[in-house]
Amino acid sequence: MKALLLAAGLGTRLSPITDTTPKCLVPINGKPLLEYWLENLTEVGVDEILINTSYLSEQVEEFIKNSKYSDKVTLVHEDKLLNTGGTLLANKEFFNDECFMLVHADNLSFCDFNAFINAHKNRPKRCEITMMTFITDNPKSCGVIKKDNDGVVTAFYEKVQNPPTNLANGAVYIFEPSIFNFLENLEKIKIDLSAEVIPSFIGKINTFHNSLYHRDIGSVESFAIAQLEVLEYV
Repeated sequence: MKALLLAAGLGTRLSPITDTTPKCLVPINGKPLLEYWLENLTEVGVDEILINTSYLSEQVEEFIKNSKYSDKVTLVHEDKLLNTGGTLLANKEFFNDECFMLVHADNLSFCDFNAFINAHKNRPKRCEITMMTFITDNPKSCGVIKKDNDGVVTAFYEKVQNPPTNLANGAVYIFEPSIFNFLENLEKIKIDLSAEVIPSFIGKINTFHNSLYHRDIGSVESFAIAQLEVLEYV
């Protein structure tokens, strides 16, 4: 399986940490966030990984060049950010018409990733996406979902004031290649996954619940909390 690791964001909510360090390289217990993902994915056989870069890209390039994962990683630079769906579409050829994983690399996640892959393999036939979910302690800050008895998403609420649930979208997915037909039909270069894609796939998104550990390292507060929480898993 191949994967796209999204690592190009500015990380403004993590300032001043990200004033000199790209968000994907902020250290969690002394290890760059991106390295956790490279470990997690390669351990379950994801052996071709595309990483998009933009902000402070030279640091990401240097990190990959000096890592043991350099032969598994392809870097693609974006002068202007394309948003998640736009990056996917711009790199369609990388995925060779096969299912693939998409990860927002500003999350820290531990779980049975083989079980995640198997959940997609055994998804309900109507589903084209498998979404990792988790219980959030701040449902206003992320997208939350409702699901049916088959684990299929029936409703999606992106950063609403009164979220009806705390079951959150982990921004880690496995997609079928059919997603590219949808993206192409939008006839756009920049595509927001949460606003322009996910709502159109309600009823066709399988879920895998991460009950072990998942945190969005999107703020200074969550960054600080993760430094302590990660000690249980390393």
